[in-house]
This record gives sequence, structure tokens and C-alpha cells, in this order.
Amino acid sequence: MLHAAPLVERSPADHTAPLVPLNEIALTGIFEISKILTAPTRLETTLANVINLLQSFLQMRHGVVALLSDDGIPDLAVGAGWSEGSDERYRGRLPQKAVDQIVATAMPLVAENIATHPAFSPTDVETLGASDTTRVSFIGVPIRIDSKVVGTLTIDRVWDERPLYRLDSDVRLLTMIANLVGQTVKLHRIVAQDRERLMHESYRLQKELSELKPTRDRRRVHVEGIIGDSPALRGLLEKIAVVAKSNSTVLLRGESGTGKELIAKAIHELSPRAKRPFIKINCAALPESVLESELFGHEKGAFTGALNSRKGRFELADKGTLFLDEIGEISASFQAKLLRVLQEQEFERVGGNQTIKVDVRVIAATNRNLEEAVARNEFRADLYYRISVVPMMLPPLRERRSDIPLLANEFLKNFNSENGRALSFDRHAIEVLMSCGFPGNVRELENCVQRTATLAPGPEIVRNDFACCHSQCLSAMLWNGTSESTQQRSLPIVPLTVLPTNVPRERVAGGSPPAAEPAGSGSAAASLAGNVTDRDSVVAAMEKSGWVQAKAARLLGLTPRQIGYALKKHGIEVKRL
Repeated sequence: MLHAAPLVERSPADHTAPLVPLNEIALTGIFEISKILTAPTRLETTLANVINLLQSFLQMRHGVVALLSDDGIPDLAVGAGWSEGSDERYRGRLPQKAVDQIVATAMPLVAENIATHPAFSPTDVETLGASDTTRVSFIGVPIRIDSKVVGTLTIDRVWDERPLYRLDSDVRLLTMIANLVGQTVKLHRIVAQDRERLMHESYRLQKELSELKPTRDRRRVHVEGIIGDSPALRGLLEKIAVVAKSNSTVLLRGESGTGKELIAKAIHELSPRAKRPFIKINCAALPESVLESELFGHEKGAFTGALNSRKGRFELADKGTLFLDEIGEISASFQAKLLRVLQEQEFERVGGNQTIKVDVRVIAATNRNLEEAVARNEFRADLYYRISVVPMMLPPLRERRSDIPLLANEFLKNFNSENGRALSFDRHAIEVLMSCGFPGNVRELENCVQRTATLAPGPEIVRNDFACCHSQCLSAMLWNGTSESTQQRSLPIVPLTVLPTNVPRERVAGGSPPAAEPAGSGSAAASLAGNVTDRDSVVAAMEKSGWVQAKAARLLGLTPRQIGYALKKHGIEVKRL
């Protein structure tokens, strides 16, 4: 408790400034320091900011926060203007004997004159700048976590011959600040230990996965609903089979439409929890108030319309698996509520006060870059480490192109069954699908097959049945028309259109290229290239094809010689990627 204190003296530069009570300054300082300590920054930066602010309302020359090592975390010394690698500079200002006394006795140390105090050696006196003409005072208080001393907060000042009770007042103020610092250090150490444990568990699981080398006689993992035989998909299925055996939290990462819900269900069905419930919820589809009720349940009368008590998804998933889709979209306030449930496996219903314990395995999914969200303080770091115990990257469809024919035929089979038709793909139709980028992944492929099958007139789906062959593909317009957003999603630029209708069918089918042009046909090539293309079209085609001339030529319906002439004609420099 702060007692009545004398008024602060006016600054020599301002003889008209009103006198301010010391206790008012102290309370203001503690309030500002508490805001610094709760900011989501690195511990060293936080402590340096505390010393910087302390200098603004407390007479002092130097200040140092020194922390002892604990549980593998190295000791540190921080002062005003701290930067990476500057610990030794601040550690050199610490009088070691005085600091040892503070730690051993857990009591503050006040030295009105360090030159005559037994806790300071001649070296300490010289380091702190005391002399016959300069009298230096010193105050040091212990920093505690519970009852254990974990460090010290020390300041030194050139003694201004003020009354001694000023020192007592400053000791009380520094003790309160040291208590706040101790709580902050405790929180940082808990988070660091929790992060270390989770990273160790993740490393152990990753090591187990890497040791499972594929063998010829190993039976391939089959999961119902997941179609494909590409190396990327086989590797994912093998990883699913291993991860499913544990109870670790899984974070599914991947673009929209890659089948994150199917993968989550596969993990559940291959796990010991397979006979228990598999509950799913889309976190982005509900407002925060409704989401809290959906996940935790509510008691009767908890809010308007709550006529009966209701179990939440966590209760319904007890002993089973809960799939949290789009977890990257939840608000900051709800992240804190979710963190407690994931960490303690307990919660209270909305409007209730009874703590409910559950045993739930959580599988989360997102298509956001959570690392960037954490860096921007949009997603809590502690929640990130809690859900990202076993991260799994789902490959986009462009990385498993050999699966496109299998998926397309399965979707067409389902369409035929639902609509009583007997459609099939001809060879050129499959080639059209194989040439598409499908930024919407499997979901976009399924929509494309259903749309084309619905409008197909004959018993076979042929090349001309696809909308993209007539420049009517809305997906192509969407992705080609928003290049900036496409780059932000970090998707490779893959052409969403196929060859023009004037290209011979044998070239679409991947057959032998047309015969070489006879000598002297350069003028014909130049004429065709000049008639078909302009500079903007050539540049756009080259960018879409990654500056590969042969690919750009196919996009424009030209020969390699013609695209080469067009580049030369328009003075376009070929980029080397």
C-alpha cells in the first residue's frame, strides 16, 4: 500500500509547473507498466520496455532486470535499450555480491552510499561510477515466482541528498513492479515449457513416420471415399494410418477443396475411437455467440430462446473425435476459451457453473497461413502450438494429376447412377481435364464433371462439351481475372483453358507434332504469328506457362517457331525462372 508521500519538486526548467504527489506518479507508472507486461512480445523486449518506462517517472541512472536460469532456460540480463547479444553489457553493471545477497535473503537491499556499504567491492564501486565527488545510491528488490526468487530488479542513482524516506517509498514501488514482472516471467516460462513439450511430441511422431519406409510387400492403405493412386496421395494415406493410432491433436493444412473433412473422418475411422462419435463443426459458419453454445452447450434460460438444456459438440464427441473446420477464422476472444478446453479437457456450459470433463480427440483444419496470423497477432501463439501437434499437409490436385482420371470417372459414375444415364469420357475429354489447373481442387473437378455431364448431348463426353473449350468457363474467368489474389494464395499459375478449336485434334491427343515446316516458310510463320497474337497476348501466355515457349505456343495454338518470331517481333525478353 502506498502511503502519503511528499510532493515532487518542480523541474529546474519549469518553476511554474504544479507539484504532483509521488503516490499519483507511482500509480500511473504501475498502470503503464502493467500494460507493457501484458503485450504479446518477446520476454526480453518486454522487460527492456519496463526499464525504459521506469526511467520516466523514477529518479535513476541505470536499471537492470536479471533472471536466473531455470529448467533449461538460460539466465538473462536486460536493461534500457536492450538488443540481441547485449546481455553481457548489462550483466557487467550488476554488483554480484549485492545480487547474491538479495537472492539468498529474498529481501530488498538499499545502499545509500555504495562506497561505504559492505555488499559492494571496489570493482563494483568503480563500475557504478562512484567516487569521492560522486555519491551513488543503489536499490535492489527480488523478483519472485510464488515463494521462489528467480531474479532481481536493481537501479542505481547519483544521490541527490533528499530525505531517506524517499528510498523507502522507491523500495515499495520497485517491489510492486517486481511482483508484476514475476507473474509475467512465470507465464512466459509456462508457455515455453508447454511449447517445448508439444514440439518434442511432434518430433517424436515425425521421426516414427520417417522410419516407416515403404516396402514392396506392404499392403497399401485404403480409405473409403478417398480416390487416387498418386505418390503424393499414397504418402498421405500411410501417414494417416500411423497418426490414427495415437490421441494427438492433428492440424490439417491445405487449400480449399482438397478433402480435409474426408481425411479427418479417415483418421477417426482408423483410430481406436472408431466406434465412438465423429462430430464436426464449421467454425467460420457461425457467429461467436452461437459457436460457443454449439461447442459447449447451454443451460435452460441461459439466453433468450434457450427453453431447454442442450449438450454441446464437445459433450457429444466424448470418447470420440471432434473435427473443427476453418479454425483459423475464430475470433481472438473465442481462441482463449477454446484453448482452455483443449488444454484441460473441461468446460462449463453457457449459463452454467458445473465443470464438465470430456475425453475428446481434436482434429482441426484450416486453409489459412497460421504462422503469418500468429506474427500479426491475429491468432494466439499458445493455441497454435496446442492444435499443431501433428500438422499434415494435404496435396492440391495439381500435385496429383495422375488421380484426375480416377476421380473424374468416379464422379461421372455417381452422376449416371443418380440420373439414370450411361455417359462415358472419350480420350480427348480426359486430356482436357488433365490440362486444367483446378485451383478449386477436387471440389472444382466434381462440379466440372457434373456440369459437363448435365449438358452433354451424346453417349460420350467429348472435348467440345467442356465450357472451357468455348471460353465460357466461369472458373477460368475468376482465376485468370484476379491475378493479384491468385498470387496472394501462392498458387502456381496453371492455364485454365485448353487448346483453341483450330488446333488439329492429333495435337490435342498428344500425338506426333506436325511435320516440320519447309525451308523458306519463315514468312508464313511470321504472317500467322502477326495475325493471331499481339504483344499483350504473348506476354500473358508466357507468364501463364512459366516462360516456357513450347507451353505458351500450345496455349496460343502456334508452333514453337511462330511463338519465337512473335517474341522477337514484339521485343519481349524471355525471363529465366
